[in-house]
Amino acid sequence: MKLIVGGRGRLGQALVRAYGAHEVRCLDRAVYADWAAPGGAEQARDFFAPWAGSAATVFVTSGVLDPKLLPAEHQQVNFDLPAAVIAGAGAHGLRVLTFGTVMECLLAQQNPYVRSKAALGQHVADLAARGAAVAHVRVHTLFGGGPPSPFMFLGQMLTALQQRQPFNMTLGKQLREYHHIDDEARAIRLLDDAGVCGVLELSHGEPLTLAELAGTVFSSFGAQELLRLGGIPEPAEENFATVFARHPLLPPAAYRPALPAIVDYLKACGVRPPAP
Repeated sequence: MKLIVGGRGRLGQALVRAYGAHEVRCLDRAVYADWAAPGGAEQARDFFAPWAGSAATVFVTSGVLDPKLLPAEHQQVNFDLPAAVIAGAGAHGLRVLTFGTVMECLLAQQNPYVRSKAALGQHVADLAARGAAVAHVRVHTLFGGGPPSPFMFLGQMLTALQQRQPFNMTLGKQLREYHHIDDEARAIRLLDDAGVCGVLELSHGEPLTLAELAGTVFSSFGAQELLRLGGIPEPAEENFATVFARHPLLPPAAYRPALPAIVDYLKACGVRPPAP
């Protein structure tokens, strides 16, 4: 049995598709609503008791991403809740997988979201070093499973294309891996099947620059005139050079090519290509 905390989110739903509904139980939000508060680990321990000694895995896919939210909210949802799940499920010998971002190991000046995930990663690393059956998977940028969040890069491009308004961005030298959510879920299943523990980056090793991404997207929709490379200042700190190694468990065709898949995704989100 696979138990998912945060099963209504994109990644949670993708895991349901990857395993099949018969293998998965998504916890209702009301079940774990108080687990981030003091005493939450004890509540989690009581809940997971029926699976004691089984081969069940708990996926903690719940989280908040928006860096504009208060640091306390990031701390509560992105650290306190998964820490309680780890303690409660771990008391019965269950494996727990949590999720973070590769930016944890790239940025010295971290926003509240990255800071909360980095703290969770360190917590998992400490527990795994002591033999706990727990893993923290640092993921790249995901797409698919519904429209992108407005504050994300794809969401900002989607808005510009739909409203036919100029899109100001940096010179776009930043490197990003884009992973389709369903490909990611299948890759996570491989990690779970292999019983991985500790902290790891789930990478395919084929990044693209944001300039390459934006150029392809706006050209595909006949909107090159809307793209304003260099329209906003370069960030002081970013990933301009790091290329992550492909994870050894991934087969060669684990991920679909990002650029055509993203164009198709934006079409599915309602952006119309130019008339022939």
